[in-house]
Amino acid sequence: MYADGSALSRYLPGAPHRAPWLTWARSNGPRLLTTQLGVSELRGTARMHDAEAREIAQRVLLEVEVVRISDQAVNRATDVAGVLPPFVAMHLGAARAHPDVTAVATYDARLARVAVLYGLEIVTPGRAERWWEADATPWLA
Repeated sequence: MYADGSALSRYLPGAPHRAPWLTWARSNGPRLLTTQLGVSELRGTARMHDAEAREIAQRVLLEVEVVRISDQAVNRATDVAGVLPPFVAMHLGAARAHPDVTAVATYDARLARVAVLYGLEIVTPGRAERWWEADATPWLA
């Protein structure tokens, strides 16, 4: 299961939906994978908080598989570059290019909207089912 930075940041203290994410992650966390982009987003979010958040981010990254952004991921990202911001498109490209990924953990409405069009399951503990359909986030914000 691919996790973007919006999902990985749920491990951090004070994050919205942290409790349901942590409950879900106890049994599903070992299945997560991300890219250096997800790592950067998690670290950037943790840096805005205290030392505890930075420590938690480091521990999370020891448990999550980090895969490189392949040429195939970049090619898949270009398929959606017209409707998604570049980094969101890269997350989708990485998820679609990885042969074992069938689901995406994300709290980003733009990523969720497009990922379901490609047949990926969206995992968002703490949010209502298909929450992204009612989210007003603009496509290219």
